Amino acid sequence: MKKLSLFTLAFLSMWGLQSCTETTTKADNHSTENTEKVDQAEKPAAAAVTHWEKGGLKVYAMEDSPKFADASLELETPAAGLGLVAGANQFKFNVSNYELAAQTSDAEGKGLANSGKGQHIHFILNNGPYSAHYSNEFEKELDDGHYVLLAFLSRSYHESVKAPAAAAIRQFVVGEPANFKEMNLSAPHMFYSRPKGAYYGADTKKLMLDFYLANVNLAPDGHKVRATINGNEFVFTKWAPYLIEGLPMGTVKIKLELLGPDGNLVKSRFNPVEREVVLAEMKPES
Repeated sequence: MKKLSLFTLAFLSMWGLQSCTETTTKADNHSTENTEKVDQAEKPAAAAVTHWEKGGLKVYAMEDSPKFADASLELETPAAGLGLVAGANQFKFNVSNYELAAQTSDAEGKGLANSGKGQHIHFILNNGPYSAHYSNEFEKELDDGHYVLLAFLSRSYHESVKAPAAAAIRQFVVGEPANFKEMNLSAPHMFYSRPKGAYYGADTKKLMLDFYLANVNLAPDGHKVRATINGNEFVFTKWAPYLIEGLPMGTVKIKLELLGPDGNLVKSRFNPVEREVVLAEMKPES
C-alpha cells in the first residue's frame, strides 16, 4: 500500500508539473502575441524622405523660408460668375499681411534666382507658365475660351506662399467658346510654378522646383508627386519647394505627376505637366 501511494504521488506530481508547464507556455505565447500587436500599433508613421542624390543630381527640400502664415490673397475683380470679353480684362486682388514689391527678408542668402522687383503674385491660367505681378491691380489680354485661374503670393525668389489663405482659384469664360467643360475645383489638382524660362551664370547652380496643390495633401502613405528631372525620378511625399543642384548646361526637362494613394495618376486636365528650362553660362547678347 505504501508503494502504491508513493507511485501515485510521483505520477500526480509529474502530471501537475506538465500541466503547469503547458499553462505557462500558453500564457507566454499569448503574452508575446499581445506584445507584437502593441508594438505594431505604436510604430510611428513613416517619415517623408526629403533628400536624394541620383544621376549626378542633388535634390532636397527647402524649408527655412519666412512662412507668412497670416498672408491672404482674394480675387475681387472680376466678380465670380461674370462673363468676360476677349481683349483687355481688369484683375484686382485684395492682399493682406503681405507686402508686394518688397524683397523677402532672406533673399540675399538664398543663392536662388531672385526678382529685383520684390514679392509678387504668380498668375497662372490653365496651368500655363505664370506671369508675375508686383501690384494688386493689372490688365490681362485674353482670347475667347474657358479659363481656370490660380493666383498665389510669391516670395521675391519665386517660392509660393503655402499659407491657407494665400491663394485664389477661379474659373471663368471669355467670349463664347465652343465645347468647353467646367472643371471640378473641389477635386485634387496640382499646378506647376518653377523653374521657368532661362537661367544664366550663378543662377544655374541651384534651381528651385515649386508646385501648388489644391484640395490635396501629400504623405508617405497617401498622395505623392513624382518629379522626373532629366530622366531621374524623385517621389515627393511632403509639400515643399525642392532645390536641384548638379544640372548640366543646356535644356532641362521636368515632368510632374500627381499620384493617388494607389500610385496611379490623379485625374485632372492639368496632370501630368511637362516643362523645359534652359541653363547657360552667359546670357546671350541682345
